[in-house]
Amino acid sequence: MGSGTKRSSGKTSKRAKHFERPRGGAAKPIGELMPEIGRTAFRRFGFVQSSIVTRWPEIVGPHHARFCAPESLRFPPGEKSEGILQLVVTPAHAPLIQQVTPEIIERVNRFFGYSAVARIKLRQGAVKPPQDKAAAKAPPSLKPIPMELGDSLRDIGDPELRTVLESLARSLDNKDDTKDETSK
Repeated sequence: MGSGTKRSSGKTSKRAKHFERPRGGAAKPIGELMPEIGRTAFRRFGFVQSSIVTRWPEIVGPHHARFCAPESLRFPPGEKSEGILQLVVTPAHAPLIQQVTPEIIERVNRFFGYSAVARIKLRQGAVKPPQDKAAAKAPPSLKPIPMELGDSLRDIGDPELRTVLESLARSLDNKDDTKDETSK
């Protein structure tokens, strides 16, 4: 019998629909995937939201972030507010951090958008200072700028724009050098 013919029972037979799994789409940056990967580990150690750890210098400021770091955030059973934030503090700076705990509570609650933290407990220990993002910059090239471009770049007042244009001029000069070597 064909697929569209009637059977003796009076019903038409239909073919089973072929199921295709939808594709995931474009590749995602690793930065977007990290909160998903680390969420279980962060929850295990008392963090409901992992961004409090990753964005700690933004929350409390770079000065305080060098001397204290979040260790855990515990809430009362069944609640997601009025929690206790435990901080690890370098021993020499514990009195200073103790004095600014109301400010830290305010900043953390502002970060969450609600009254997530009611108290802060301090534990003295070693704190790994946050990495400077500015330290990742590449050193400027020591190769001289081509003579024909050097004079025109000196007149540019904005130092950042001048640096970018100098870098572009050096890279163009490098490409010309490699073309000359390959043609020999």
